Amino acid sequence: MSYRKTLAGAAVCAGIGLHSGERVRMVMKPAAPGTGIRFVRTDLSGDNQISAHISNVTTVRLGTTIANAAGAQVATVEHLMSALAGLGVDDAVIEIDGPETPAMDGSAAPFVELIEKAGLKETAAPLRVIRVLKPVSIEMQGRTATFLPSLKPAIDVEISFPHPTVGRQRYAFDISERIFSEDVAAARTFGFRKDVEAMHAAGLALGGSLDNAVVIDDSGIANPEGLRFADEFARHKALDALGDLALAGAPIFGRYFAHQPGHALNVASVRALMADKSAWKMVSYADADSLPEAVSAEG
Repeated sequence: MSYRKTLAGAAVCAGIGLHSGERVRMVMKPAAPGTGIRFVRTDLSGDNQISAHISNVTTVRLGTTIANAAGAQVATVEHLMSALAGLGVDDAVIEIDGPETPAMDGSAAPFVELIEKAGLKETAAPLRVIRVLKPVSIEMQGRTATFLPSLKPAIDVEISFPHPTVGRQRYAFDISERIFSEDVAAARTFGFRKDVEAMHAAGLALGGSLDNAVVIDDSGIANPEGLRFADEFARHKALDALGDLALAGAPIFGRYFAHQPGHALNVASVRALMADKSAWKMVSYADADSLPEAVSAEG
């Protein structure tokens, strides 16, 4: 991980958007060092390139949408961004012929499989990371999040829902290819059947089904196969958080703890961290495992 990585070859997939319901084809391609993750709307003419960066986030309602100044946008980027970040992909071009990434099975696992089949290639460009130097916290309507200095990048989320099928869950993991691939990537997005009508009326979840989401109703889990993990809900929130944090533009060497996280909280947290120039420093990966003497690993 001391050098930037890209894909060794192209990876192709197709499916429908979770919210738009539109069919889309997507191609992930290798990119030059320093490109970052860049989306290209191949169905649009003119300025159709969108950098996957926090500065380009426009909407965070039930998904994260990025757009450029010309109005070209791509919605629900978090699962793909999570897969790229989880596998350590720093540079890639994502060609897509529609307004939303394909939902696949509602998790990041299909993207992980595609990336692994394409292979990864290390470049000669050194990797630089964002090292958190001091705690940064925010609060939004009872939801809280904090970045803490840490010797390794980590995510720790806690959720609480009144529905007994979900209840209170907490999941934490140190970000690595193995842990992400084995323990996080397969966790699916979830929703409550009682909310479907309202979401449809708002133009959301038009492509949602039992094939790409865990649906919770009055009797419990509606999906015949049940859950993939006992705490799948918390794991998916951690997956989402990684995808949103990846929009910082570089790996964040810090511990992100969030209570009741959602895309709005994740994105606001990254913006709060970036806004406080005294709270972070861009360093080479080789220097990322050392902390200032005045700051402990626990913050």
